[in-house]
Amino acid sequence: MSDSQTLSRAFRDLREGYGQRELWLSLGWQDIKQRYRRSVIGPFWITIATGVQAAAMGVLYSALLDQPISQFLPYVTVGLIIWNLISASILEGSEVFVANEGLIKQLPSALSVHIYRLVWRQLLLLAHNLVIYVVILAAFGVWRELTWASLTAIPALVLIIMNSLWVSFVFGIFATRYRDIAPILGSLILLLFVLTPIMWTTEALSGAGGQISERAKLAEINPLFHYLAIIRDPMIGQPQKAYHWYIVIAITVFGWLLAIHAMRKYRARVPYWV
Repeated sequence: MSDSQTLSRAFRDLREGYGQRELWLSLGWQDIKQRYRRSVIGPFWITIATGVQAAAMGVLYSALLDQPISQFLPYVTVGLIIWNLISASILEGSEVFVANEGLIKQLPSALSVHIYRLVWRQLLLLAHNLVIYVVILAAFGVWRELTWASLTAIPALVLIIMNSLWVSFVFGIFATRYRDIAPILGSLILLLFVLTPIMWTTEALSGAGGQISERAKLAEINPLFHYLAIIRDPMIGQPQKAYHWYIVIAITVFGWLLAIHAMRKYRARVPYWV
């Protein structure tokens, strides 16, 4: 086995990439500035667009599902904010190496630099969208529902970041080799958006007396439901369920094992594939 296909080389790439944080922190910030170059309010267009979308969806579906808007709009808004982070990690992660072809071929840096850059950029976009969450807290009195247990949203966010990293590694490597993967993921994300409880709740699928129906159980097969639950529930003051955490942690461990294997076996081929 060549040195480029050893576990130590894969872990070294992760360490070296993190050690070059001045590079990917700067590049990620430049990505945001470049996207909104010559704009008066710059990245806050992200906030406005997400806020308008959340308001429109929240008002419409609260009427369709006969839900009180004071509870349903915060639910939809936080779900949409977190969904944007998750979906962008999958979609942009699948194209991360192709999009950085020039840097990969010309800049002698660790491959993980481009992954860190992507996730850092998504965190900056998340920070802009959290302005909407603060407005929701004040406007609908959600802050009254928050307790010390709401602080579990912080480790939940860390878990989502960890998953964003491994997802970008795995899909980024294989979508570079097989270019059909990226458009397939694009279609899959549209489907998962409908199947994930963002615009609807599992309680709406429950039977009389609050009993969990078979339809609600089917909704829980979708792993993204559990990612949303561990961070949305504490952010809007809803009771949390431990099994969501167990499922997310298990997927995280499995995902990182898969990412390390992909890095060990294929990282040296990425510059040739792009």
